[in-house]
Amino acid sequence: MTADDCLTAIDLALAGNWQAAHEIVQADEHDATAAWIHAALHRLEGDDGNARYWYRRAGKPDCRGADPLDELRSIRATLTVS
Repeated sequence: MTADDCLTAIDLALAGNWQAAHEIVQADEHDATAAWIHAALHRLEGDDGNARYWYRRAGKPDCRGADPLDELRSIRATLTVS
């Protein structure tokens, strides 16, 4: 998964197109950044159990207290700085 793929998924999610974003991150289940985005997407969907699974796959703490859209913006900022 490239950084551009991840950015596209985030931009789609922020625009309200959860399904298209989900399809992108599902394409690479072994990429930690894709898994992190995947977790935030499941939080947007309201599927906390699945989100916890993807946080573990990403090696990230469960961010249930944070707004998932803010989390996606934070991931985006991390990707654009790298």
